Amino acid sequence: MRSLKLAYLSSFNDLISYHINDKRAFGNITKFVASNIGSPLSPGNIAKTLKQDGQSTHNTTVEKYLEYLVASFVFYKVNRFDLKGKKQLATQEKYYLVDAGLLNILVGKERTTDRGHILENVVFLELLRRGNKIWTGTTRNNEVDFVCKTTTGDIEYYQVAWQTASEGTVEREFGALEKINDNYPKFLLTTDSFTQNRGGIQHLNVFNWLLDTDEK
Repeated sequence: MRSLKLAYLSSFNDLISYHINDKRAFGNITKFVASNIGSPLSPGNIAKTLKQDGQSTHNTTVEKYLEYLVASFVFYKVNRFDLKGKKQLATQEKYYLVDAGLLNILVGKERTTDRGHILENVVFLELLRRGNKIWTGTTRNNEVDFVCKTTTGDIEYYQVAWQTASEGTVEREFGALEKINDNYPKFLLTTDSFTQNRGGIQHLNVFNWLLDTDEK
């Protein structure tokens, strides 16, 4: 694992050395995206945030640097899918690290990314490993973490949360899946030891799911 991280870091440094004109902007963009894994992002809102911090970077430069980061396998980009219109959208993509351990390198141990988003990153990588094509699902008032097309062509929906410790969390996480008006499998993955299915939605312990000990 350490050698893999060192290889990523070497590749990252090579990218900076040979392709990046504004190294400060590139570093800040990388840290911003790493600190906001699992959140919808766009070149425009990243550029706006940098400007608020005193650094003026054009949207097109941010877009180019994001493309570099994806092409060099630092991040995966996940497009949004309109659950109502059944089509892929071209804005507000989400980004996930190819290795969640890279957070310590890119952001530092004082990272602001919460554990729920780190868990979401881990689930994304496992869904990818299982051969799924992945989007993030969205409607006007609703969002589902992952919409997957499996290797057999079936559709599955996944919602990820650290715990369902409050009634508000339960309603938010289950509600997002319940609003999808079809009969494809729907899963809520959490670290809870006690899980309870609801309305046809399978609530699974995420560690068992990662180890593939839960039967769907």
